[in-house]
Amino acid sequence: MIFSTTETVPGREIIAILGVVTGNIVQSKHIGRDIMASLKGIVGGELKGYTEMFNEARSQAMARLEADATTLGADAVVGIRFTTSAIMDGSCELLVFGTAVTLQP
Repeated sequence: MIFSTTETVPGREIIAILGVVTGNIVQSKHIGRDIMASLKGIVGGELKGYTEMFNEARSQAMARLEADATTLGADAVVGIRFTTSAIMDGSCELLVFGTAVTLQP
């Protein structure tokens, strides 16, 4: 599966648009990470626990996007975008979406 944030795949022709595909995950805070984040907030610096959490969440969302595209018979997903939103206090959603396409062989 080819993933692209652009609307095309260089060197390949899109022959069919199969539809919008998505992958999402709702992630909640972890009390241990919150404690460390509070301490880090005092001295400054990267909140590595949260960085790791969002990297894992992004990987899971991308896997779900790929599964959605695969069910449509896609070769690629173009125009990929990521968005986040607060669901409730202490949790957020990471959503990835794009257009599933088939490519000229």
